[in-house]
Amino acid sequence: MNPPLVTIRDLHVELGGNHVLCGLSTVIPSKEIAAIVGLNGSGKTTLLRALLKEIPYTGEIRFHCGHDHTHTSPSHVGYVPQKLRLESNMPMTVRDLLGIAMQRRPLFLGFGAGVKMQMSAMLKLVGASSALLDRPVEKISGGELQRVLLALAMQPEPELLLLDEPAAGVDVTGQEQFYDLIHRLNREHGTTIVLVSHDINMVSKRAHRVMCMKDGKIHCQGTPRELTPEMLTQIFGAQHGMFAHDH
Repeated sequence: MNPPLVTIRDLHVELGGNHVLCGLSTVIPSKEIAAIVGLNGSGKTTLLRALLKEIPYTGEIRFHCGHDHTHTSPSHVGYVPQKLRLESNMPMTVRDLLGIAMQRRPLFLGFGAGVKMQMSAMLKLVGASSALLDRPVEKISGGELQRVLLALAMQPEPELLLLDEPAAGVDVTGQEQFYDLIHRLNREHGTTIVLVSHDINMVSKRAHRVMCMKDGKIHCQGTPRELTPEMLTQIFGAQHGMFAHDH
């Protein structure tokens, strides 16, 4: 296992009077893909939000960043949400969406040549065509939107990339392609990736490490080969006990 990028100890989160995370402890190795799986309500998204420091928590989240693993915070954390919420009365192209994140000046002033080139390069990185730039966000497919959001999350190149159900609403072929893309980004850029997913078989083919959550805790964790059908049955029930171990 690679050196840890994040160490989590005795993490507790209470939201609306409910205990969502209950003494969760784990280690996220650097330069690996860690998948978080579990049923709805197990605390998967809450764990990502705690890593992003979006919600209050007790316990410890310690980062070991930089080339010497001594920096206490990452230079950049990328995040791809499960859903993008846009106002329906605000038509926006992919170029506009990228521009909002990339430059401070108002969109009506346009984009410089350097920004336009950078946008095309961002889409190329995630295997998307620059032809998407002038298309309305609401008109592109779910798979195309996830690639656009991934392009945003990779700019600047993050030390940690968090993905919340990144292929939700995408067909099976699109899911395969998206997870292949995640695997390539990890392999070629060394980006540490933490992804939430319901698809055990899909993540088992790409993830180095799988963390199974239940009732706000890590119930079992390890490499895909280390997680037995019996362990997964305790998390998902008998109908989900089968698990693809081949990489």
